Amino acid sequence: MKKRNLNCTALPVASLLKVCLAVVLAGSINTVFAQTEYELNSGWKLKKAADVSSNGSLISKTDFALTSWENATVPGTVLTSQLNNKQVPDPFYGLNNEQIPDIYKTGRDYYTYWFSKDFKEAAPAGTNQVYLNLRGVNYSCDVFLNGHKLNAKLHKGMFLRQRYNITQWIAKDGNNRLAVIVYPPDVVGNANGGQGGDGTIAKGVGLQYTAGWDWIQPIRDRNTGIWDKVTIERTGAVAIKDPHVITLVKGVRNPEGPQQPAIIQMSADVENAADVPVTGTLQYSIDGKPVAKKVTLKAKSIQTVQLDDYTLNNPKLWWPNGYGEQYLYPVKLQFVAGGKVSDQEEIKVGVRQITTQWNDKTESKQVNVNGQKIFIKGGNWIISDAMLRFTDKRYDAEVRFHRDMNLNLIRVWGGALIERPEFYEACDKYGLLVFQDLWGSGDCNGRWVDPMKLEDQWTRRKYPDDHSLYLESIIDQVKMVRNYPSLAMWCGGNEITPPEDILIALRDKIMPRLDNTRWFIEYSNSETMSRNVLGGNGDGPYGIQPLSVFWDFKTFPFNSEVGSVGVGDIESLKRFMPAANMEALPEFDEANGKTKTDPVWDYHKYIGYDAVINKYGKPKDATDFTAKAQLVNYDQYRGLMEGFSSHMWDWYTGVIIWKTQNPWTSMRGQMYDYYLDPNACLYGLHNGSQPLHIMYNPGDGMVMVANNTFKAHTNMMLVAKIFNMAGKETMITQVFSDVTETTTKRYLSVKKQLDEAAKEEGAFLMLQLVDHDKKVISENVYWVADEKGMYSGLQKMPASQVKTVAKQTAPGKIEVTLTNPENAPLAFFNRLSLVEAQGGKRLLPVFYSDNYVSVLPGQSKTVTITYDTAQYKTLPAVSLYGWNLKEQTIQIAN
Repeated sequence: MKKRNLNCTALPVASLLKVCLAVVLAGSINTVFAQTEYELNSGWKLKKAADVSSNGSLISKTDFALTSWENATVPGTVLTSQLNNKQVPDPFYGLNNEQIPDIYKTGRDYYTYWFSKDFKEAAPAGTNQVYLNLRGVNYSCDVFLNGHKLNAKLHKGMFLRQRYNITQWIAKDGNNRLAVIVYPPDVVGNANGGQGGDGTIAKGVGLQYTAGWDWIQPIRDRNTGIWDKVTIERTGAVAIKDPHVITLVKGVRNPEGPQQPAIIQMSADVENAADVPVTGTLQYSIDGKPVAKKVTLKAKSIQTVQLDDYTLNNPKLWWPNGYGEQYLYPVKLQFVAGGKVSDQEEIKVGVRQITTQWNDKTESKQVNVNGQKIFIKGGNWIISDAMLRFTDKRYDAEVRFHRDMNLNLIRVWGGALIERPEFYEACDKYGLLVFQDLWGSGDCNGRWVDPMKLEDQWTRRKYPDDHSLYLESIIDQVKMVRNYPSLAMWCGGNEITPPEDILIALRDKIMPRLDNTRWFIEYSNSETMSRNVLGGNGDGPYGIQPLSVFWDFKTFPFNSEVGSVGVGDIESLKRFMPAANMEALPEFDEANGKTKTDPVWDYHKYIGYDAVINKYGKPKDATDFTAKAQLVNYDQYRGLMEGFSSHMWDWYTGVIIWKTQNPWTSMRGQMYDYYLDPNACLYGLHNGSQPLHIMYNPGDGMVMVANNTFKAHTNMMLVAKIFNMAGKETMITQVFSDVTETTTKRYLSVKKQLDEAAKEEGAFLMLQLVDHDKKVISENVYWVADEKGMYSGLQKMPASQVKTVAKQTAPGKIEVTLTNPENAPLAFFNRLSLVEAQGGKRLLPVFYSDNYVSVLPGQSKTVTITYDTAQYKTLPAVSLYGWNLKEQTIQIAN
């Protein structure tokens, strides 16, 4: 969040105030602002504390020699710096992580480090102030500046921001040094192979996955370090702290057309650091009209200022992905005193209102946005990077992938963190609602008997040890992210509530006081969210399912975790797996129903495809294995979302996939790999989650349409055809159809015709919805097994005859058209990749409008590819391979 000061020319005070107010509130482009907040994100040094004999007062003086200190990565962790300094191997590759000393065995001193940073900052004049902000240190620290200790007592808490007024300590010559000693978590946990290791990592207020989980290996330093942003901020005498925006959108709204008014409520804490009272105005403008309140602040005081409610006429609303635009109003909240802007906060306001209600039919909560019911199609998110190497670009790419999956929600899992503002900015941009867990998990915090845990359930149930620190951290983090319109729900923990005293404080005091417009869920599979009549944990199943299960088995009515596999293709495996291990394929023993895996596959948490891949023919090598895995990936996730969508508002109000991404090189539960390379899971979801979608129930053969929009669709042509392996077409039906808004509709069963056609070697089923202009608005191609459940026909398909042309339509935008001739076999399951023109290396991240596409005989399909020209300046090429097409490279025409 940037802060800037208004630079106004010398005028009499009364005239100056009027001019400044007019300019500020109108947002004139002729006004000159000066940057007032910047990051300290380079030039850091570090050294192991055990090797430093001097104290912080000496180290933080600019004449203390740092010649023997090493380069540090900040924001970052000790392990990140060690990796960047080539002192440890890449822990994400092969078995390298085993070579890195684990803190449980070395002791905490091994990863206790001093960090130091020299920076230029002139001493402020008059009543101007300078602040040092640390947004996250794991786990405890002491902070020194220019020989002075800034914190009165040891700062504790990974999720507790620090803010120091350093005005009096700024060096007169402008040469300053910051020194921070960072201590690891007090209890680091034994990474013994359990979920969260022995569970004791949860004694602190921090990350739990760092001791290992069933999708990640332990992080050896437990993410010790200055892991989040460090900034220097300049203000006048008065600073704005923790603004709060609430938008009220009454009634049932539609994305298009004129809107009834919305109400904007704005408040903020304002702090006067001066020794004298200050009179000024807190103000903002959202559509050119000012909202302001004059206040007088006592010396050295903080005051909460509530501005008058503002009625915004004909507002542009913010909607979740798939339902409407994600409009964001740019707002500058300013404190003006003496004709000058003392401080400013820039906020992007999304005007929307989220409500919930109990759906009596499904027996689960229903989420409404702007009065409209939203069928939740979500993905579970762990963290962007297991070593906390966060970047705006990576956040943007990952959230964009979720938008491209046609999802509308991301759940942030409770064993990680309250996500960073940059994550929320991306969710605001792409329309992803956020279900934000607080810290805690059933595994570490005592829900189950677990022989891997050090302490008993009653003891673990009281974790963390310091409840006051937990609550203080929650208060701080809620204030940090509560203004983002994408934030929709707070959740007390993953599969368990926090301890009772914490839960009561959160539910009855903290959330009502700090953020009372959002749904607070006690825990991720709470009975108040989704009634469990099946028993068990209230979520799942996990792993590969027969596709009919997703359609015909009624699971939990708002399922917070259900999912399956996620191995990438051969290019993905090459990035983290040695060649010899890559070719040691998993072997499924049908006799005992178990899979034997190579140690590297096992280390990277391979979850079995078991005998399902063999239905496509036993894999010859890793390339063949991963290619066949993509067919399973696509089919599983398309089927999952179609099955749930087929029962929306009847059985279900929502479903959240476990999980859509990995923060390291795991081989399960991911739609794209750690390196941001998508696999077929992503495009199976992209298809199955389409807002208006035609689909087929593999159980009863019923053709259905799911309409996840607020509009009824009429005068559509429903087309159903069967193709054999040679491409011969058989028409089943072609009939006009319609569907009402936010519902599913059953049309006809094609089971009899399809079973007969697929009996010997399988078949393809093609479904289309065509609008009145004969434009295809939804298409779905299914591959159907033979009567023995095998894909025998696919194994002997004729070669594809598809022709491909690629052209650049704009910088960073490529259009690839695949054309299949008449009377040719179906061009099946084609993967496009953008690659270097010289060398053929796949470029990442790259975004495809669709992928793993199948082209019917006589059909053309165009896929749009977008990429960052700043990252890849040379015109690339396109690589294409398919099930019945050998890999080829297509040059791009300008």
